[in-house]
Amino acid sequence: MKYDRISGFADEIAEDVDTQFRVLNKLDIRYFEPRGIDGKNIAELSDGEVAALKEKMERCGIKASSIGSPIGKIRLDEDFQAHFEKFQRVVDIAERLEAGYIRMFSFYPPERPDSAAGEGDGAAHEWTAGEREEVICRLRRMTAYAGERDVVLLHENEKGIYGDTAERCADLMRELGCRHFQAVFDPANFVQCGQDTKEAYEALRNFIAYVHVKDAREEDGNVVPAGAGDGNVGHILKGLLDSGYEGYLSLEPHLGSFSGLAGLELDDKMQNLPQGGEGTFTLAYRALEEILDKIIR
Repeated sequence: MKYDRISGFADEIAEDVDTQFRVLNKLDIRYFEPRGIDGKNIAELSDGEVAALKEKMERCGIKASSIGSPIGKIRLDEDFQAHFEKFQRVVDIAERLEAGYIRMFSFYPPERPDSAAGEGDGAAHEWTAGEREEVICRLRRMTAYAGERDVVLLHENEKGIYGDTAERCADLMRELGCRHFQAVFDPANFVQCGQDTKEAYEALRNFIAYVHVKDAREEDGNVVPAGAGDGNVGHILKGLLDSGYEGYLSLEPHLGSFSGLAGLELDDKMQNLPQGGEGTFTLAYRALEEILDKIIR
């Protein structure tokens, strides 16, 4: 039995959409999470480019599962009003592409006097009550707008932002969780933050509306195919599916620089894969297929 709501970040296949869709069709994947479109971020597309993308989607039988937006990936001391206007544009694009979900983040801490506090500093950052309140305030405003436009914001746990640990993700969900603000669960990102993914799953299971299929190793943080790392991907997917989850499973391979590929014990489905982005994306898909074959009977 095939799980029919598999999606993925197809820009990891190639920059150009024609190649992205060719490979998705080849793998019989009917959804994608648009992020990089012909070398441009999804949030930067013009109306004409959005219309052209929608036409290609319809021609190739591909739908958008969620917009892979960069919203929330700025520091707290950067201009939020300008960012909010960018967010409004992303909502417009989601509407035009008929995507009901928008992936987003919960902000980096402000720049520190002694060092830049950009990506990666949040895990070590001691968030103050005032910074937390600013995060909540910004997300509440965006959630209200999402409600007005009837889209769902999906908060992704990501290293360095406020919601990188399970505890802070749960904090956001307790404060803001509703029909228009829900959670993406990304096992690899939790591994890279030193989180036990089983514990993170238990803390967030009631809020999970979307899954990024990505795994990583505790020893070095390297991303590996699902099931080959310490993210407990099989355990988490089984728990979700057994509890009635019918949402998207979105492949985010991040295997372009995967150094252990040659050492994997690959089954017949993983032999002789194409080189480059198509090959690593296919590997990620086959690894997910293996896990699902054991869960879905």
